[in-house]
Amino acid sequence: MASLGRFVSAVSQFANSRGVYAGRRTAKIHARVYRWSRGRLGGHLPGHPRGHILLLEHVGAKSGIRRTSPLMYVTDGAAVAVAASKAGQPEHPGWYHNLLAHPETTIEIGGEVRAVRARVADAAERDRLWPRFVAMVPDFGFYQRRAASRTIPVVILEPR
Repeated sequence: MASLGRFVSAVSQFANSRGVYAGRRTAKIHARVYRWSRGRLGGHLPGHPRGHILLLEHVGAKSGIRRTSPLMYVTDGAAVAVAASKAGQPEHPGWYHNLLAHPETTIEIGGEVRAVRARVADAAERDRLWPRFVAMVPDFGFYQRRAASRTIPVVILEPR
């Protein structure tokens, strides 16, 4: 891992271990920059060239409000998979609950919008995909240790 990657991971882990989670605070800005640049800016995690980011559209399970979340992903054939890590926080991220209620959605990778259907990976699929998240960005291993009693779900976004 390059020096920038180690620095980004160290800062992230330091903040997360002290209860600082910036996910919701930065999502709108990240999505605007990502869309404006068609993914050239905000399309990967700084210092982690394999840490690719997509934009996930989701509708609030209770509110019905449409939201966008930037998430790291791995490809899995024609599908992509995302991890509901919430940086190791004790609860699942809001987008995860929203996808359970409204699985038909869209993702944006670069400038391409794709219609997908979300489903939670079964145990065998998660066991196969989780090491790919950790290899892509080692922070995922930290997130799982930090999440302790919560197994971080992997969500598969299949083309529809």
